[in-house]
Amino acid sequence: MNKGKIFKLAKGFRGRAKNCIRIARERVEKALQYSYRDRRTKKGCLLALVEEKMKTIIVNDDPPIILFHYCYQVNYGNFMHGLMKENIQLNRKVLSELSMHEPHSFKSLVDISRSAFPGNKNVMPAPQKKGLQILV
Repeated sequence: MNKGKIFKLAKGFRGRAKNCIRIARERVEKALQYSYRDRRTKKGCLLALVEEKMKTIIVNDDPPIILFHYCYQVNYGNFMHGLMKENIQLNRKVLSELSMHEPHSFKSLVDISRSAFPGNKNVMPAPQKKGLQILV
């Protein structure tokens, strides 16, 4: 890289790392390594967060807002396998958004997954709480 590009990338660094070419070159190389590594780490963390949200919504039996979340009582792995067998190609982020904002649609996906994968049929849905009516 030429000197101008290095100084442009080193803008905002502290001390001589922003205006001394030898130090700036080292710091810029290290910064680019960190950014490359952390872009991948960020994707992994976001994916783990989406999966954790969906698992919580699927398994949680006493959610704080019961009108927006259902107690599906289905294993996450079996749920995803059932969707795969039915050729429903929704990624985990979309499924997480559906489970939070469209609980009726998500419940129908859970039912489809249950019917597609025999491992899901043995698990019955959680009983409804008294005095609470959820229309599906």
